[in-house]
Amino acid sequence: MTSIDLARKVDGLSDLELALLLSFVANEHCLIETEEEALKSLGQEVLAIASNTFSRTHALIDCSEDTTLDEFTHGLLIESTDVGDAQSTSNTDLIQAAPLSRSTAHHAAASRIERAEQKNGTKESSQELRIADVVILKNLSLADYEIQIQALELIRSKRIYTNTAVYTAPKCFCVAFIQEAANPPLNKHLIDHIFMSHYHDPEDGFANLEAASELIADDGSSSSSVVRKPVFHRPKDSVERTFSEADIQNLVQQAKDVTVTAEVKQYLQNIVTFLRLHRAVDGGITPRATKYFDTLVKCLAPLHGLEFVTPPLVDLAARKVYPHRIVRTVPDRERSLQYGSDLAAVTAYLEGVTPESIVEDVLASVETPL
Repeated sequence: MTSIDLARKVDGLSDLELALLLSFVANEHCLIETEEEALKSLGQEVLAIASNTFSRTHALIDCSEDTTLDEFTHGLLIESTDVGDAQSTSNTDLIQAAPLSRSTAHHAAASRIERAEQKNGTKESSQELRIADVVILKNLSLADYEIQIQALELIRSKRIYTNTAVYTAPKCFCVAFIQEAANPPLNKHLIDHIFMSHYHDPEDGFANLEAASELIADDGSSSSSVVRKPVFHRPKDSVERTFSEADIQNLVQQAKDVTVTAEVKQYLQNIVTFLRLHRAVDGGITPRATKYFDTLVKCLAPLHGLEFVTPPLVDLAARKVYPHRIVRTVPDRERSLQYGSDLAAVTAYLEGVTPESIVEDVLASVETPL
């Protein structure tokens, strides 16, 4: 496939599809936030994207304060026989994309392990089970600290350990953290290993779910008395929009070949410096964040049909890499107090400051190269 054909594919993607595509190209993980009323639909949309757009196996874990380590570990696993299922689905196939409840998902995973035991005579069989290509962790910030650390270990080592087996993640692996925008933040070490973040406005809709709903409505008009499980059809144009492994590797190679001029590199570094020195920032601008910043600008270029990085791409990357990382300072730690600033005035200033506004303030302050 030529670069022009690939660019046309990219042009037809939604914001959520682009977020997952960038994660696959960078071989990293993403955070997607939305409002409470849209969170369930967001989970279903990401599942549908994993199947329809990227032909990947998937697993969704709905976390809460009651989630146990066993439930989390088993929720990551799928049967090895499912590996080719997503890639062999035709346009007329139905894709099961409704997430299971937490308890149902745990029982389903336990059932898979039990079948593996019966077939192989062992307690667990790493040949019968594997980690899904796309793992969606819903509301992980509500789960216990140990669960979040287990998620951190998964994305760092690409391995998960049970009592009797070790499971290795596939080569092309992505964890999508989805949660309400108002949720408490994730563990700071976990946050630092999340490549990029994206806020999905519910008003932007869910392309795959809406297309599926229209098809289901047409199909069900004459069979309203039949009880159906929630399933999602592939959109009619899914063949043109599906990204194969070859397409992703093509984008990976293009990203490696992207040119960054000295002026743009200096612009990128100036943004990092200004963020670290911003009076409202108390942390989060880590070396890993800078590495991801540099990676994302290169991944964005081929998606825009470019062989070089432009300042607008740097601005876009900054808006995706830093907002979820920035730790806002508290009034009594704001550095201008050391030089005589009034605490009440500092408090009033910080009340309206958000991570997004900090990034925008820095982008407006740093001189853009011509």
